Order: sequence, then structure tokens, then C-alpha cells
Amino acid sequence: MLAASALLLAAALHAAEAKRVLVVTATKGFRHSSIPIAEAVLDGLAKRTGDFTVDYARGGKDGKDDTDVREKMSKEALKNYDAIIFANTTGDLAVPDPQAFIDWVKSGKGFVGMHSASDTFHGFRPFIDMLGGEFLVHHEQAGVECLNHSPNHPSTKPLGTSYTVFDEIYLMKSFQSNGVHRLLNLDKHPNTKAPGDYPIAWCKTVGKGKVFYTSLGHREDVWTSDKYQDHILGGIRWALGLEKGDSEPQDYSYKISDEERKQGFKALFNGKDLSGWKLRNPNGAKSWSVQNGMLVNTASKDVHGTDLISEEKFRDFTVRYEYQVPKGSNSGFYLRGRYEIQILDDFEGNKPGMGGNGAIYNTKPVSMFASRRPGEWQEVEATIQGNRITVYLNGVKVHDNVEVTKATGSQLDDNLDQPGPVFLQGDHGAVAFRNIRVKALK
Repeated sequence: MLAASALLLAAALHAAEAKRVLVVTATKGFRHSSIPIAEAVLDGLAKRTGDFTVDYARGGKDGKDDTDVREKMSKEALKNYDAIIFANTTGDLAVPDPQAFIDWVKSGKGFVGMHSASDTFHGFRPFIDMLGGEFLVHHEQAGVECLNHSPNHPSTKPLGTSYTVFDEIYLMKSFQSNGVHRLLNLDKHPNTKAPGDYPIAWCKTVGKGKVFYTSLGHREDVWTSDKYQDHILGGIRWALGLEKGDSEPQDYSYKISDEERKQGFKALFNGKDLSGWKLRNPNGAKSWSVQNGMLVNTASKDVHGTDLISEEKFRDFTVRYEYQVPKGSNSGFYLRGRYEIQILDDFEGNKPGMGGNGAIYNTKPVSMFASRRPGEWQEVEATIQGNRITVYLNGVKVHDNVEVTKATGSQLDDNLDQPGPVFLQGDHGAVAFRNIRVKALK
């Protein structure tokens, strides 16, 4: 009898300590068919864990009735809750005092947004600033590999190094690239696969409050999947202060490893900005940008980009770099600004040729095929001494001390034996580079 009473008392105390969460699924714009599933999932997570209880502001049958939003999100009613979840909300909700809501979060409360929470309150800038970004557009639903930038955070720890999901993927605007702690992102466009930074999930502190957002959650099958539920549960628990996790913005500046520094390498691209680089044509299209530690060229078939040149010059040196191209794209990495190592998507059905991926353009094809699939990062180490070049592509030696007696085309000049810059071809197609480091040779 005493044991049973103790268990009942413990259960009652746990229920009393459970955090109180308001789930808002009201909509003033598009209403997602997954909302009923979202409500059921959140209710199930609350009951399964016992960490929090849920109340709802649904907006009536069509989501547009303002009554419960006005009542439950009034300045006075907000005192009843520890966190608020916007689950696929849209439009300007009938919150009586939106600024009081923002101030409530800043006071030490939690805010969690799923999917179209970023399509809410476009006209109220303090909400966008609190969230960290807003919905711009989406295209066809797609399968994507979300990269995990914070593997120890409660929301992403269950996902491993990446999270593969098929969903409607949002493209964002007003994204606070340097003001949020990235959790998940894509390093290529979800549909075109052109390289770039596409945020998926993040968190941040706002005053004393905690904000967690994930753009995933359009589809019913995403909501019912174990991984997505683990993802949002971790975010909810973090926002409620039940689990610890970093919320400081990450530093994506490129840092040479201790081993490579000892070998004499130094960074040629800092991962933060275009310091040390200039356009070949100062009046050309400004197609290069730095995104999440990547040097990205956004040239397309319709709009030509501009070549990018390092300000520093080298004669004999070893350079290591990584690059990524989408399907069908084309670029090049020039040594001394005169000798092009070809960058090309030639993965499907192409044999090595004078212009194949990794070739010394117009001079010598690779000794064996070593290309990776489009959209995958590829690694190169190239050494030039005098007029001879050795190249490793993805760990395979594809050129061994090849003699080059003339420039390979599109060169800066024909002063072959003189020091010259690294030159990144930008007028042919989309490409991204990262981790560019160089070692001068005596």
C-alpha cells in the first residue's frame, strides 16, 4: 500500500512539474493537410514523455476563426504557458498584442516553429527577426540529404551526420546567416542541385528565451516518421530548457589543420569573405559569393559569371582544394593563371578525354577515371614545379609529372615560367570551392 501511494505521489508531482505548451495550428493563409497529424503527433509526444502538456489554438474548423488565438495568446493568457509551438501556421494570426508575444519569448520562454511557421507574420518584422528567417518560395517536393551541423544538439543528435528526407523544401529570405546556430542545411539547391547554402533547421537565443525552427514538416509521412519526431522532440525539449544544447552561431572561417600548417600550407580562401580575391573583369557579373564556408559561383547557362583570381601569386607550389558541380556543369582551376585543371560533370557515360574532369585541359586526359557524382564534393591535390604538373583527383594520381609546354586556353597571359595567381573559372557554369590551401615550394 505504501509503495503504491509513493508511486501515485511521484506521478502527481511529475505531472505538476510538466511544462505547459500551447500548440497553435490556426491559419490565415494556406492550410496544410498535415495539421491534424501534426496535432496528434505533438499530443502523443507530450503523453509519451510526460515532459509537457499541450493546449491548442486551432482556429476553428477552417483555421480562420480568431477566437481561441485571441483568448489564448493575449498578454495575460501567455502567462499560462512555458512555450508556444507554431505548427504549420500561416498568415497574420489574430494575436492581440504581437509585441507582447515577442517580449514574452524574450523573458525566458520557448518558441518552436515547424514548416510554415516561417510563412507567418510576414508583415510584423519583430517576429521574423525573432525567428531568424522567413519563407520565400518552394518548388517541387524533393528528396534531400540534410547535413547535420550540430551533432550534439538534442534536435539533431538522433539524426547522425545527415538526415535524408523527402519533403517540400523551403527557400528562405531574411535569413540571419550569422545570427543563428545552424542545425541542418543543404549545400546545394533542393531541385536544381546548384551549390549554395540552403538552411533547413536552426536555433537561437532571443533575450532569455529559446527559439527552435525546422522547415521540414509539410507531408503527413514526415510527421509520422520516427526521425522527424525525434528531431522536433529534441527541439521542443531544448526550447523548454529540459535539455542543454548550443545556440551560439558557428564560425565557418577556414582553419588549416595543425598537420598541414606544419607542412607549410596556408589558407588561400578564409571561408568568410572574398578577401584576397578579385574578379578577372572588374565590370563582370558579380557571380561569386561566400556561403556557409563555401566559395560559390552562381553562373548558369543563361547568365555567364566572371572568373575569380587570387591576389597572391605563386610559381612552384602544391595546392589542395575541394569542389562541387551540379549535373552538366563546367569550370576550371588554373595554376599560375595559365594551366587549367578541368572541372566537369562527366560521371555518367563519359570516358576520359582532353576536356574530361581532372584533365590538364587541351594537354592530357586523366590516366584513369576518378570522378565523383555531380553534387558530391571532390578533392584535388596539384603540384606544379617548373613546367611539370602532378595531380591527384579523389585520392587517385591522374597525372604524374606531366610536361606542359604551353598555356591550356583562356589563360591570363603567356608568361609561363613566371609566378601567377590561382584562377577559378566562373564563366561556364555553377561551381563551389572550399578548403583551398597552398604550399609554396622552393
